[in-house]
Amino acid sequence: MKKILGLLLITIILSCSDKDDDAFVYPKESTVQNFMWQGLNLWYFWQADAPNLGDDRFATNDDYVDYLESYTDPEEFFYQTCYNHSNVVGSSSAIDRFSFVEDDYETLVNSLSGVTKSNGLEFGLARNEGSTDLFGYVRYIIPNSNASTKDIARGDIFTRVNGVQLTDSNYISLLFGNSDTYTLGMADISGTVVTDNDKEVTLTKSAGLQEDPILVAKTVEVNGTKIAYLMYNGFTSSYNEQLNTVFGQFKSAGATELVLDLRYNPGGSVNSSRLLASMVYGTNTSELYVRQRWNDKIQSMLNKEQLEDYFANKTDSGTALNSLNLSKVYILATGSSASASELVMNGLAPYVNVFHIGETTRGKNEFSVTMVDDIDNDYIYRSDRENKINPSNRWAMQPLMGRNENSEGFSDYTSGLTPDVALAEDLADLGILGDVDEPLFARAIQEITGVTAKRDFSVKIPVNEVSNSKMFTAIKDNMYLDKPVDITFQ
Repeated sequence: MKKILGLLLITIILSCSDKDDDAFVYPKESTVQNFMWQGLNLWYFWQADAPNLGDDRFATNDDYVDYLESYTDPEEFFYQTCYNHSNVVGSSSAIDRFSFVEDDYETLVNSLSGVTKSNGLEFGLARNEGSTDLFGYVRYIIPNSNASTKDIARGDIFTRVNGVQLTDSNYISLLFGNSDTYTLGMADISGTVVTDNDKEVTLTKSAGLQEDPILVAKTVEVNGTKIAYLMYNGFTSSYNEQLNTVFGQFKSAGATELVLDLRYNPGGSVNSSRLLASMVYGTNTSELYVRQRWNDKIQSMLNKEQLEDYFANKTDSGTALNSLNLSKVYILATGSSASASELVMNGLAPYVNVFHIGETTRGKNEFSVTMVDDIDNDYIYRSDRENKINPSNRWAMQPLMGRNENSEGFSDYTSGLTPDVALAEDLADLGILGDVDEPLFARAIQEITGVTAKRDFSVKIPVNEVSNSKMFTAIKDNMYLDKPVDITFQ
C-alpha cells in the first residue's frame, strides 16, 4: 500500500491491484489519449453511462489502441470520450456541459489560484436580438492591471477590435486569440441603440495578474439599518483569510443584514464556499453543509465522514471565523453565477432564508478535480509531485467527478436557481458597484428596509449575454474539490 500526503486537491491511499493501466499497451503517439481514457474510466462521474468508457469496452489490446488512434487531436478525443458533452456535435441537450481540458497544466493550476494572463478588463458580450453583431460591455476593472491605467470603466461599450466589428464568428479570435494587445473601438447607447464613436482604447495582457475576488466590501446605513455589501467575484482559496477579515469588519461596523453580490462569480473552491457560508450563517461544526455524490466506483469506497462537509468555525490557517449568524441573506445572482456560487445558495437554503435577486443562475452542480499524467498518483494533480508528471505530456483534464447536495438531499438545479425577484442588469444604467443607487443593490435595500423606492426598476436594455471574459480563463466556471479524501482500491 502507498501512502500519499499533502495533496493539493485530493489525497489518496491506494493498493494498485485495480490498475487498468497494466491491462493495455499503447504506442507513444497515444500517450495523451491513454492518460485521458484511464483517468476518465476511473474518476469520471458518468463513467458507467459513457459508451467508450465501459470497463469491458475493449475486448483486446488492439481494440484499445485503435480507439486511441482514432483521434489525433487530444481535445477532440476528450470531448468524444466524455458522456454526451456539449462540445460534441449534435449534443444540444448535453448532460456534461462543463468538463474541459487544458494543454498546459501550469496554466490551469495558476488559474485555480486566481493567477491569469489578463489585461484586467472584465466584460460581457451581448447582442441585439436578431443580429449576429456583438458588442461588449465593461463589468469591472481589476485593480492594478493594465486596464486600470486606461480611460475605460464599468458601463462602457465597445463594438470593434482593431477596427473589425465583433460578430458571432470572430469574437473569440479577436478578443481571446494569440495577440496580447488589441484596440477596442468604443460606442455609445442612445435610447436602446448602440452607436459607434471615435474613441479607442488599447489594452495589453500581462502574465501573472492575480485578481482579488473581494472587489467591494462596505457597510452602509439606510433608514437606521446597517447593511453589509460584498462583491465577491471568485471562490479563490488563497484569499480565504482576507474574506474572513472582511466579515470581521462587517461585525465591527454593526451590520445586521448582508447583500452578497455573486452576479459575476463563476465559482471555484468548494472549501471557500463552505467558509463563506459559515461566515454568513454560523460556525456549528455539527451541521451539514453539503454532501458529495461520486460515480459508483468511488462512492462505495468513501465513508460518511469523507463524503460530508460541515460548517466551519475556523479557516484552514486556524483563524476563528467571523460569522454574522444571519437567518436571512440577500444574494444578487445572474446567469453568470455558477458552481460554487450556486453551492453557497443551495447549501445555505435549509438553514437560511436565501432571498435571490437577479436572474436564473447557470445551473452547474458538479465538482471536479485537476488531473495530470501522474500514473502513480492515479492521475490526480498534486503540487509536490510535479516532477512525477510525465514530461512528454503537459495536458491536464478537469472532468466532472461528482455532485454536491445540500443537507436535505437537494442537488437538482441543472436548470439554474430561479430568483425571488427577477431583475436583469440594464446596459443603459449599470450603476456603480456597491453604490446604494446601483439597481440590483438598490432593489435589495428596498427589500431589507421595506421602504418602496421612488426609483423606477424597469430595464431599458436588458443584457442578452452571449459570453463573458471569465469563460475564457482556464478555470472558467469550474467548481473544484479541495477536500482531502482517502480512498482504498481493492
